[in-house]
Amino acid sequence: MTIAPGLLPEGLRDRLPPQAEAGSRLLHRVIVAIGRHGYARVSPPLAEFEEGLVGQLKSAGARDLLRFVDPVSQRTLALRPDITAQVGRIAATRMGHRPRPLRLAYGGPVLKLRATQLRPERELTQAGAELIGTDSLAAVIEILRVAVEALEVAGVTGITVDLTLPDLVETLAAGAMPLPADKVDAVRAMLDAKDAGGLASLGADAYLPFIEAAGPVGPALAKLRAIAGAQTLDKRLEAIEAIVAAIGDRVALTLDPTERHGFEYQTWIGFSLFGDGLSGEIGRGGSYTIVHPDGTEEKAIGFSLFIDPLVDVGLGVVEHRRVFLPLGTDAATGAALRADDWITIAALSESDDAAALGCTHILRGNIPQPI
Repeated sequence: MTIAPGLLPEGLRDRLPPQAEAGSRLLHRVIVAIGRHGYARVSPPLAEFEEGLVGQLKSAGARDLLRFVDPVSQRTLALRPDITAQVGRIAATRMGHRPRPLRLAYGGPVLKLRATQLRPERELTQAGAELIGTDSLAAVIEILRVAVEALEVAGVTGITVDLTLPDLVETLAAGAMPLPADKVDAVRAMLDAKDAGGLASLGADAYLPFIEAAGPVGPALAKLRAIAGAQTLDKRLEAIEAIVAAIGDRVALTLDPTERHGFEYQTWIGFSLFGDGLSGEIGRGGSYTIVHPDGTEEKAIGFSLFIDPLVDVGLGVVEHRRVFLPLGTDAATGAALRADDWITIAALSESDDAAALGCTHILRGNIPQPI
């Protein structure tokens, strides 16, 4: 079967001017903003051994991995669908001797096995930060502040942070709201789907009020505190109140305590990031556990931002002054213009058309004149 010229696999695309440059510019802005908080950049490979990607984060499974056999080692490799696990590997091995807390940043492409309806792209540019060695409240607040600042630097406005409690069911099932071990996963799935009928059919009626305890953070916290048996969560709810006090004047805050999809390896807290005029989430993060080669575990918290949705709405695009240099223009003249932040387009023949080449100016008598 012949492939049509220029056809790309589903979920993959070419970035053309000016969006390709905008993507690079936004990635740079985000990485620089993160770095100013002391996060040093690392750059892991696009592919590595499958077991390295799967086993680094506790509770993380082999999801979204595009696998292939390495012709050199004859072992299964996988293209990364996310960079967090790779940063965890680096922190646990090559940087395992570094003092904690360890602050690391990253940025680069990821490739997912499958797309979603909200995000049909399979290849994405991801940037983020990981704070390794702690998942304390102070660490959570720092990570949220860094994420919000990075988005603001990228031009995002009207930022909303949606908080969640990823291990809510496990915490309650082990104490105030006991569940049989074989029902924990099913109850978690029903809560994630907001399926009241499904919860009732599982005999988990005590968990029904959690479905309604979602929305703006103030009313949501009040509803959670009113649920019988939810006192086990008091410390977490106090932590959320501290988060509101720390960043509530800068962003809108909502709470969905039962949101689980996409937070499979997060522990006590998770969050999604949204912005005005942007469809779907533009970032997510939370606390998690890194598994070291000797089996020891280390707490961490971090976030990932998705650059592509920002590019899609026009962020990062800069209008350049482009001057056409007629044939015979002295090289030093062009260099001086570029030093003055002009983009120069040199004529290669008498037939070159300045306007058709996207120029805004043409050089006449060593002075750029508007076209």
